[in-house]
Amino acid sequence: MSQAAFVEALPQAVKEAVAPALMRLPLWSQRLIGGRPISVDGLELHPTSQLAVKAEALFGVAPFSDLSVADARAQAGWLASLLCGPKLPLARVEDVAIPGPAGDIPARLYARRPLQESSTMDSDVQATSILHRRLDGLLVYYHGGGHVIGTLDTHDSACRFIAEHAGVGVLSVDYRLAPEHLYPAAVDDSVTALRWASDNAETLGFDPARIAVGGDSAGGNLAAVVALAAKAGEAPLPAFQLLIYPVCDYVEKRRSYELFKEGFFLTAAEMDWYRDHYIPDRDAAHEWRVSPLRAPDHSGLPPAYILTAGFDPLRDEAEDYARILTAAGVPTALRRHDGLLHSFVNQTSLHRGARDAMLEACGALRLGLAPR
Repeated sequence: MSQAAFVEALPQAVKEAVAPALMRLPLWSQRLIGGRPISVDGLELHPTSQLAVKAEALFGVAPFSDLSVADARAQAGWLASLLCGPKLPLARVEDVAIPGPAGDIPARLYARRPLQESSTMDSDVQATSILHRRLDGLLVYYHGGGHVIGTLDTHDSACRFIAEHAGVGVLSVDYRLAPEHLYPAAVDDSVTALRWASDNAETLGFDPARIAVGGDSAGGNLAAVVALAAKAGEAPLPAFQLLIYPVCDYVEKRRSYELFKEGFFLTAAEMDWYRDHYIPDRDAAHEWRVSPLRAPDHSGLPPAYILTAGFDPLRDEAEDYARILTAAGVPTALRRHDGLLHSFVNQTSLHRGARDAMLEACGALRLGLAPR
C-alpha cells in the first residue's frame, strides 16, 4: 500500500490527531519525515512548514477555490480547530457588539489583565479608578480569510497570543463577509470599529492615545485601508500598524504569485476566488480602499511593522508596500520570515518558526504602543 493510500484509509479522528503530533516532533525528526528540503527563490522551507505541506496533500485538504463558500467556511473552521491547539487562558475574553452601518458588528475583546473595578463601586468611583491606573494599549484586529471565510473563532488563538505576549488588549472585529456583503461592507465595518474603539477605549480599560490597527492577509488589507481612511479624517489616526502578510494590491500579480502559485497552502487560484467574491467589479480593484498600495499619498500614516512569509504569493506586494511607506516618510520595519508559509499567525502552538515570528511581532507592537 502506498503512503497516500495508507493515510486515506485512516479514520478521520486518527488523521486529526496525527497532524498536530507530527508538528510537535523535534526538528530533526521532522526533517526525516518531510524529506529533502524544498528550496525556491534561494529560500529553504522550514521543516515544520514542509511537514504541514506534506500533511495537507496526504490528508486531501481541498483547495478553498474548489469548494462552495459554505464548505470553505466549514473547512477553515476545521483547520483552525486542528492547528491552533489549546486555548491560551486570559483574564478577559468578552464578546461585544459594535453599532455598525448595517446593524451590530460582533467583536471579541482579549486582555491578559482584568479590568480591576468592583461591581460594588458607584459609576463615578469606577471611572476615577480606571483613569488613575496605567492603561494598556489596544490593538483593533481584523482577521484573515480572504474577506470570505474568516471568523472570530478561526483567529481566536492568534488574538490570545498577541494579547498575552504583547501585553495589550486585542479587539477582534467580525466584519461582514463576501459574497453576502460585497465591498465596501467590510471596509465600512472596519472603519466603524476603529472609531468605536477610540470612543470607548477608556471605558474598556485602555488608553485611547495608544490604539493600533492590525490584521493578517485580508485583515492586513483592511488594517492598511483603515489607516488610510483615518488619515483622511474618517476615524482617529491609530498610533501603529501591524500588517501580517497583507493583501496590498488586487490589480497586479507580482513574481511571488508565480513562484508559489500552488503547493504552499495559499494558492494563486484561491486568491482569485477570494477576489471574485469580494470585488466582482474588477474596476473597484484600483481603488485604494481595495488596494491600499494604490493610494495616491501614503505620507502621514502611522508607523508600520510588516511581516511576510518567504513562501507566500502575497510576499512581494506586501514588501512593495513597505517600500512605498518608507519612501513616503512613514517609519516602517519589514521582516521577512524566509521559511514560513501564509497563515503562520494561526500556528503558534505547533510551529516553532511561527511562534518565533509572532513573538517578534508582539515585541514590535509592544514598542509601537509604549507610553510616550
